[in-house]
Amino acid sequence: MKKIVMMSTLTVAVLSTASADFSFGDMFKDMREAATSMSKDAKDSVVAMKDGAVETSKSAERTVTNVSADAKDSAVKVSDDLKTAEVATSKDTRDATVELAEDTKDSITNTTKDLKDSTTIASKDMKDSAIAVSKDVNDATKTVSNDTRDSVKTISNDTRDSVKDVADDANDATKEVTTDSQ
Repeated sequence: MKKIVMMSTLTVAVLSTASADFSFGDMFKDMREAATSMSKDAKDSVVAMKDGAVETSKSAERTVTNVSADAKDSAVKVSDDLKTAEVATSKDTRDATVELAEDTKDSITNTTKDLKDSTTIASKDMKDSAIAVSKDVNDATKTVSNDTRDSVKTISNDTRDSVKDVADDANDATKEVTTDSQ
């Protein structure tokens, strides 16, 4: 609030200095009117917020009361429905449990047989794959070894030839420099 009054004062002072009819009395009167107006607006805002909070509180109270009554009615209805469902499902559960036990027994028997067959097949396939991979790795290693040996031999020969050429060129250059300097 203090900052707004100060800004208003500065604004009025700047505008007033540009005017030929400048009066400090008018400036202070305008500042007082602006402060009074802002004070009334702030008071009105607080009253409106208070009224809104009271109405919100009353509305929440009504909502809680309605929800509470609805929840009670729903709980009674659910309890009755559960009792009816319990009686009806008791026999169905017993029958389903017997059928499930029989189905589980059959399923375990079939699964055990299938697992045994799958394990035998997988074991044979893994053995065949391991042999094939081992052979492929062995062949690849021999190929890489031979290729590496050939590359090293080629590089060695090329390096030897290059060093010989450089040495010969250096000898020729030295002889030429010696001959030229005599």
